[in-house]
Amino acid sequence: MHCEANALELRQVSYQYPDGTAALTDVSVLIRHEQRVALLGPNGAGKSTLIGHLNGIIETQVGTVLVEDVPLTDATLSVVRQRVGVVFQDPDNMLFMTSIADDIAFGPRNLGLHESQVHDRVTRAIAAVGLTGLENKPGMHLSFGQKKRAALAAVLAMEPAVLVLDEPTSNLDPRGRREMLELVRSLDVTLLVATHDLEAAWELCGRALVIDEGRLVADGDAHDILRDRDLMLSHGLEVPLSAQL
Repeated sequence: MHCEANALELRQVSYQYPDGTAALTDVSVLIRHEQRVALLGPNGAGKSTLIGHLNGIIETQVGTVLVEDVPLTDATLSVVRQRVGVVFQDPDNMLFMTSIADDIAFGPRNLGLHESQVHDRVTRAIAAVGLTGLENKPGMHLSFGQKKRAALAAVLAMEPAVLVLDEPTSNLDPRGRREMLELVRSLDVTLLVATHDLEAAWELCGRALVIDEGRLVADGDAHDILRDRDLMLSHGLEVPLSAQL
């Protein structure tokens, strides 16, 4: 894998759930390194299904997923999961050890890294999310905003090339939301942000994808898309206040 490669690519990906529901239909997307992309759409549009395809949580039925130009297959799954880090909406799904340091160390240890390397990664990740001093606290003793940041640190410790964030600002109070936005903005990584927080999309991302009923219906400059009232309303979205100023 090399830095000149594309970061992520979906080629004509379709996915149908066992009950026959078409969750994705013929979705093709190319994301280059260093892009920051918002993934927008109403509830049930297919955003979570698309995210699940990016590191093999959901097995592709039709089409191809490539990470840094490497097709995602059973043989490449472990490598791809090191390159694509997914931070889920609910941090409690990612924090299960007796301390957040152990939660953050879990992935690097599974890579077989030397304990000194694991310690370095944990220290850097905790510092990056502003939780230095809380290393020995269990996740259950953190505030919700701190849990969100600890879950992000657990993924950052894997040093992914691509960071996928699922609703990073959901259920945060105004201060927690601001801190999360500042933190995400500071990260030097290719970014895909699935969010209903359209102000966050406006602030963080230069490009936006709109998905509805499993189909990609718009792909372009984030500000142009977020200002397009007809497009937004027709797909169950609202124009954010920043786009109206």
